[in-house]
Amino acid sequence: MTPLRQRLTDDLQIRNRSVRTIESYVNAVKRFACHFGRSPEDLGPEEIRSYQVHLLDKKLAWSSFNQNVCALRFLYSVTLQRGWSIERIPYAKLPKRLPVVLSQQEVLRFLGAVDRLKYRLVLTTQYAAGLRISEVVRLRADNIDSSRMLIHVVQGKGNKDRVVTLSKILLHQLRAYWRLEQPKQWLFPGRCRNAPVSPSTIELACRHACEATGLRKHVTPHTLRHCFATHLLEAGTDIRTVQVLLGHASLKSTMIYTHVQRRLICGTPSPLDLIGELAPVTAS
Repeated sequence: MTPLRQRLTDDLQIRNRSVRTIESYVNAVKRFACHFGRSPEDLGPEEIRSYQVHLLDKKLAWSSFNQNVCALRFLYSVTLQRGWSIERIPYAKLPKRLPVVLSQQEVLRFLGAVDRLKYRLVLTTQYAAGLRISEVVRLRADNIDSSRMLIHVVQGKGNKDRVVTLSKILLHQLRAYWRLEQPKQWLFPGRCRNAPVSPSTIELACRHACEATGLRKHVTPHTLRHCFATHLLEAGTDIRTVQVLLGHASLKSTMIYTHVQRRLICGTPSPLDLIGELAPVTAS
């Protein structure tokens, strides 16, 4: 490891950033340096701007683009402490898109099409508790509190602990899974039982389930978290309760689900339906 990479890692650890954040920032800086074949210490705003244009040409997802921006901003403002304004490394404005949401019947079809028990339980847990995939795969058996019917999420996004509701149906399925699989350290271990199952493995299981069911919607593990939030709101759950269950720091993040409540939208009549019948459509 180069001295600069070690300093960057140390600075991130001092600020208690998550392991995943540290890995992504270090890798982003490494790619930036490799692009120019020089140390980031020898590069400045013009090279950063050129690199951002390069990322645009690669048609990188906007979220990935901004992750690179975060890494470079941290590197130059904290680790290298450059005097020029950090605003010279701009973020991209993210397009506002509504999340993909399945109906409850589609959720059942989708989960039923996941062939491996372990993968199906990972995705079922996501839908039942609204967890992020990174939170589900790192669950341990002692995080399941059956006496209080809670799931303890340890060091979720932002290194925050929280508790969420444990579904009775999910508990029944987890107990059956436990008897069959007898997991040790991790509730959902990967091929190497000393490590949890990889999120990319679950994403692949999602793609296979979509193909098996013929769903035309683009379903990822995160889709089931969207379904959890939307279905709760449609059932009348208070939005602040949903915010707490999702682990959102800001209510603004939760408000997007108010725009995809099918019952609210479908229950609002079109003004055309309010004025009565139109003349029948006939050939001209």
